[in-house]
Amino acid sequence: MNRRRHRAVLGLTLAGAILMAGCGTAPQVVRSSPPRLARPVTLNTSQTSAAGTWAVVLMGGSAAQHNNFWQLFILQAGSAGWKLVTPPGTADNGGLVIAPSGQTLITAFRPNQGLDFSPLIQTTDGGKAWASLNPLDGPLADVPDALAVRPGGGLLALLTTGSVVAAAPGGTTWRTLASERAIAATAAGRRCGLTALTAVAVGPSGTPLLGGACARQGTAGIFAAAAGTWQLAGPAVPALAGADISVVRLIQVGGREIALLATGRTPGASLVAAWSDGRGHWTLSPPFAVGRAGIASASFGPGGVVAVQLGDRHGEVTLPGRGWQPLPQLPPGTTALAAVPGGVVDALAVRRTRLTIWQARPGASAWARTQSVGVPIEFGSSS
Repeated sequence: MNRRRHRAVLGLTLAGAILMAGCGTAPQVVRSSPPRLARPVTLNTSQTSAAGTWAVVLMGGSAAQHNNFWQLFILQAGSAGWKLVTPPGTADNGGLVIAPSGQTLITAFRPNQGLDFSPLIQTTDGGKAWASLNPLDGPLADVPDALAVRPGGGLLALLTTGSVVAAAPGGTTWRTLASERAIAATAAGRRCGLTALTAVAVGPSGTPLLGGACARQGTAGIFAAAAGTWQLAGPAVPALAGADISVVRLIQVGGREIALLATGRTPGASLVAAWSDGRGHWTLSPPFAVGRAGIASASFGPGGVVAVQLGDRHGEVTLPGRGWQPLPQLPPGTTALAAVPGGVVDALAVRRTRLTIWQARPGASAWARTQSVGVPIEFGSSS
C-alpha cells in the first residue's frame, strides 16, 4: 500500500467557536491518583443497530508473532445465526473499532507493525460489500469508542495522542476539534481534573460528546461542545461521590446516550450504567462491585441493555431502571457478550479459529450451545 496516497490532509472547516476551545492557558490538571481499572476494557464488544447486532472479537494465535486477527460478525435482524463479515484486504492485527449508524457500519483498523495511520471502510448492506473511505491520518486510540458517526455521515475520532479530530460528511479531510490538554484547561476540565480522554460519541442533535477520566472525586467526565467551549454534561453519581470516576464506554443510540462509569480503585472498584433521555436527564443503575476481576468487555443491546464481562468469567446485565442481573458462569474462551432481541444474551467464545455461540437468559443456571463458526485464518500472513 502506498501510504502517501492514503494520507488524509487536515483541513476541514469547523465552527470557530468550538475550535476556540483548543486555545487557553496552561491546564491546571489535578494529579491525585488518576483513575485506573484493574484491567482496561478491551476492543472485544458488540452493539445493536438497525442492521442487526455487530460483534468484534479477537481470534487466532500469538500477538507477538502477529498471528492475532480481529474478526467482525453480524447477527442480522431476523436472522437465526451469526455470520463472519470481516472487511477484506487490510491487516487487522492492531484491532477493529466499529461505529454503527442506522444501516451503515464504519470500521476502523488500528495501526500496527509500524503504521501510524488508520484505514476506514464502510458497509451499508450488513457486510456483504465494503467501500474504502479516506483514512484517518493518525493512530486511532486503543478504546472501543474511539470512533463515532455524526448526522449525515461526518466522523469523530479519538487518537492515541489525546487529540479529537473530525471529518465532514463525505469529506476527504480531517481537522483537530479538541485535545485532552485544551479540555483540561477549561472550567469543565478543571472541575473534572481530567487525566485522559477515553471515548467519543455524538448526541442526538449532532453535538460532539467526549468521555474522560476524572481525578476529582464524584465527577463523571462527559463533555459536550456548547456555547463556544466544552461543558460537563454527565450525571451526578451519588453512589460514587467519594471515588475517582472513569467513563469506560460512551455511545449514542436511539436518541439517547449510554455511558458506563467505573471507579478506579481496586479492590473495591464499582460500576454504574447511565442512560440519558437526550435532554439532559439521566437514569442510573445501582452500583455493581467489580472488585479485583476488572472489566474485560462491555456491550450494548436492544432497549438500552448493557452487558458486562468481568475478568473472572462472570457476566452481568442491566436495563434502564433495573438492577444488575447475573449470568451463569461464562463458557471458557468467552471474549464478548451480545445482548440480542428476545431478552437473551449470547456469549461469544473463541478457541483460535473457531467461534462458539452460547445463549442464556439473565438469572438462568446454564448456557446452551447454539452455533459454531469456523474462521479461515492464514497464520503467518501478517509477519
